[in-house]
Amino acid sequence: MIPWEKIDTARIPGTEGELRLMRRGREFSIMLGTNELMNSRLSGSEAALATLAAKKIEKVTRPRFLIGGLGMGFTLRAALAVLAAEAEIVVAELVPAVVAWARGPMAEIFGESLNDPRVTIQEVDVADVIERNPRTYDAILLDVDNGPEGLTRKANDALYDISGLRIAHAALRHGGVLAVWSSGPNAKFPKSLSRAGFAVNEIAVRATGRGRGVRHVIWIAVKE
Repeated sequence: MIPWEKIDTARIPGTEGELRLMRRGREFSIMLGTNELMNSRLSGSEAALATLAAKKIEKVTRPRFLIGGLGMGFTLRAALAVLAAEAEIVVAELVPAVVAWARGPMAEIFGESLNDPRVTIQEVDVADVIERNPRTYDAILLDVDNGPEGLTRKANDALYDISGLRIAHAALRHGGVLAVWSSGPNAKFPKSLSRAGFAVNEIAVRATGRGRGVRHVIWIAVKE
């Protein structure tokens, strides 16, 4: 068995938490304490976040996407695969080291996705981008923390409370979609989405993208 090797660490802004980038052969993992936040072998649900959202707005000719959280780029690459050349994708990543890892140790995983002319990377809190841009986006995709029940940063909770959801609602164009990834179910969250003015669909997706493995949850919330 090939042992895990620590490649780098990065402090999460505004917290005492530290991310660790680990590698075992060609497999990568991003850890927070004993919790694995993401693994390069498990991309199915993060990819589905993009494809499900894109399906909802497929009639938009020049869609504008905002992705909260770069991670290992699964959502970004899935979005690039299904969106036309006229699309615009902004990726907001809070931890600068995550962007550096994407261009450095994990460059093979990311391929040319970061250099695609449709893509703009911003090293900023996605909540700030949402608040500053009313009626701007056709889709907002949140793969931030572990979903509504966060692990990494207390401030992320503000994205998922009723006030934060209403700000996201305001940032969307008519008929726009807010797509939210979560590591597991949350009974209260769909109710909050409805109160914020969204029509909500909850979908369970395998982490592997196939018929086995842990189930993650994606909420597809359409602006009414």
